[in-house]
Amino acid sequence: MLYTTAIAATTCPALAVPSTQMAVASDAPSSAVHPQQWPEVAYPQVLTASGEAHVRALLARMSVEQKVGQIIQADIGSVTPQDVRKFHLGSVLNGGNSGPGGNDLAPARDWLVLADAFYAASMESTPAIPIIWGTDAVHGHSNIVGATLFPHNVGLGAARDPGLIERIGQITAIEIRVTGQEWTFAPTVTVPQDYRWGRAYEGYSSDPALVASYVGSMIRGLQGPPSTAPILAGPHVAASTKHFLADGATIDGKDQGDATVSELELRLIHGAPYIPAMENGVATVMTSFSSWQGVKIAGHKGLVTDILKERMNFGGFVVTDWNAHGQVAGCSNASCPVAANAGIDMFMAPDSWRALYASTLAEVKDGTIPMARLDDAVMRVLRVKQRLGLFAAGKPSARAYSGRYGLLGAPEHRAVAREAVRKSLVLLKNTGILPLKPQSHILVAGDGADDIARQSGGWTLSWQGTGLDNSDFPGATSLWRGIEQNVAAAGGSAELAPDGDYKERPDAAIVVFGETPYAEFQGDIPSLQLRPELRRPFATMRKLKAAGIPVVAVMITGRPLFVNEALNEADAFVTVWLPGSEGAGVADLMFARQDGRATFDFQGRLPTAWPATARHDGPTLFPFGYGLTYADGPQPWKTLSQDSHVGDDGGTGGVYFDKGRTAASWSLTVSKADGGDPLRVTTVPATGLSGRASINATDHTVQESARQFVIAADPDGAAIEINAQNAVDLSRETNGDVMLLATMRLDAPPTAPVSMSVRCDGSDCGRPLHLPEFSAMMPGQWRVLGVPLKCFAATGADMARITAPFRLDTRGSLNFSLSRVALGGGVEADVVAKCATD
Repeated sequence: MLYTTAIAATTCPALAVPSTQMAVASDAPSSAVHPQQWPEVAYPQVLTASGEAHVRALLARMSVEQKVGQIIQADIGSVTPQDVRKFHLGSVLNGGNSGPGGNDLAPARDWLVLADAFYAASMESTPAIPIIWGTDAVHGHSNIVGATLFPHNVGLGAARDPGLIERIGQITAIEIRVTGQEWTFAPTVTVPQDYRWGRAYEGYSSDPALVASYVGSMIRGLQGPPSTAPILAGPHVAASTKHFLADGATIDGKDQGDATVSELELRLIHGAPYIPAMENGVATVMTSFSSWQGVKIAGHKGLVTDILKERMNFGGFVVTDWNAHGQVAGCSNASCPVAANAGIDMFMAPDSWRALYASTLAEVKDGTIPMARLDDAVMRVLRVKQRLGLFAAGKPSARAYSGRYGLLGAPEHRAVAREAVRKSLVLLKNTGILPLKPQSHILVAGDGADDIARQSGGWTLSWQGTGLDNSDFPGATSLWRGIEQNVAAAGGSAELAPDGDYKERPDAAIVVFGETPYAEFQGDIPSLQLRPELRRPFATMRKLKAAGIPVVAVMITGRPLFVNEALNEADAFVTVWLPGSEGAGVADLMFARQDGRATFDFQGRLPTAWPATARHDGPTLFPFGYGLTYADGPQPWKTLSQDSHVGDDGGTGGVYFDKGRTAASWSLTVSKADGGDPLRVTTVPATGLSGRASINATDHTVQESARQFVIAADPDGAAIEINAQNAVDLSRETNGDVMLLATMRLDAPPTAPVSMSVRCDGSDCGRPLHLPEFSAMMPGQWRVLGVPLKCFAATGADMARITAPFRLDTRGSLNFSLSRVALGGGVEADVVAKCATD
């Protein structure tokens, strides 16, 4: 594989490569490493001699039970302060869908109250060791309602401004301190190479030099410059670079997949950001879910211990990702001595912590995990707590910045976020229409114009960034509101019409379109293109152009995608990435002043190449670093080919049925409970089961976007199933908090119990789950029923070999409608199944 951009020698001298194209796959593939070939880095001194002595004295007083507790981290949705006290747990975290009292939209005060409770519980042991709380503040304090939301990293990479990155880190740290946390799982320093990967937007760039140039700035912003002064003495928190290593290099861009790159590429491309991370004293490093050469990183001693800790001299502690230890060969979520012995210092065991604590304690006592390895892990955790100043900081609510809720989304913070939006936008096309005259009548169309959740993307209030509306973002500004305010201030007018059907003929139209929010699992796509339903604004552009109205296309996206049709239709095309809460930053760049000159010019440049087709390995349309400015003037345009070269598959692997149709390669069937008398539903109306089952079209979001099933009772029963010939592996999704989500309407109460199950390829697939929640739904109302995938696994289903992710069984009469079946987060469910079995 060829890389056209080299690591700048001035940034990473130990990793310098020629500026010409370089083949980086020259050494033989192997999971063995050669530490002497990696750069040796000087990790800064961050503890005083007295601080180190305090840590050692604490270790000498700790029981083995206390030591084991320190290396285990539990999710706040699965642990109580009483648990922390009893098991001496060293850390808690809030996952993407976790919040105080089970409410991930809880007010800021509730977060601080809970932080105090966990702290108090941790201090009741002897010796007293304060707990540390980790949170995914990845683009601002993004779990908290009202916090400032910055552009996701892909947009910041386009800005080319390390100084801005440091200011963003400083603001994020202050807002974290308001609610009582001390540790963020940021920055993400991945170097994505395949943008089909659903986490690619968390990386600054596909160019290692650009990523490396940002790492030190963000770490200094979050932690402050490395020194022996306590981190919490300033407006700072502990940082964590992630995900070590090469999560951006997996085959086909599969999340949690395998990177088969050579060690040379691993070092030069994916290892580059860890040099400035070590130089700036990053407090923690999170290992990746993924593998290198078939070996899971969390169990790879060569990478974690031999290279990161010993060669690169990392002085903090290493934490796993969410239950990632359970994916290591020979391990489970409940037990993984392999990871501990490989060099893991803290297990992120969100819901598996209790069993893991018991097994780890037993493994230490029987020598499977040597006491010296446990002591090293505990010492590293204690050193970070000492470096933070936790032992002298007092309870979270007594610390500086705590409870100053006015700092969440403060005007000065939002101003920096708005600046970041302006600097991140990339102008790909301008035939002369931009900048627009704000004194005009401006039409704002497209389905993404007035949607703050959509412009903020994943990892925003909820894990996937879904299930939200504008009321969940107090103080934030949608793209539409920013445009409306800008135009009104200049004496013009604006009209919002998502479908482009205006009431007053506009002088120009802005059409906002693009991706909907996603995070890990859900964000992986088979090809670099939008799903078909997200391309509907292209028709709006054509309609407006046919009416003689100039069109500016504005694309919300976490990655470059094949959108040649929109590029051809529009007179100007702006990529705004995932701008966050300050949508007005988009309007800042698109309108002129009274004198006709632009207030700000575009400075964003592509952080990775833009594709000419939907193939991940296809030709490039716009190269890395491309971006027009107003100073460039109008540019001629040559019509682009609209052949994607891959067909129309813009869906994700996690959607099985939507708007009345199954996804490619999936089938909808109705059969007897034993599989007899099967009917494959391809068209409606349809009749099956010897006449006792009828399937018809019905309406949900649009006309005929759902299917209604009316089935008469019979001792042979009936099964409604979505299935495929080839099995899919849902083990990764099961490991997380992913649910099977069925959007359905009960049209009449069932006359017998209804159960749900999955089918597996060639193996027993466990017991059916009772669904009293289904029968209890109010007839006539559309609801989203969520069933955790873990529930199927708990019944014995082999989640790595699923041929039918959805199956309903009953022997009674059944009358219901089905609109969608997909994977997603719990926040999207109206009703969550309790997962009871016989």
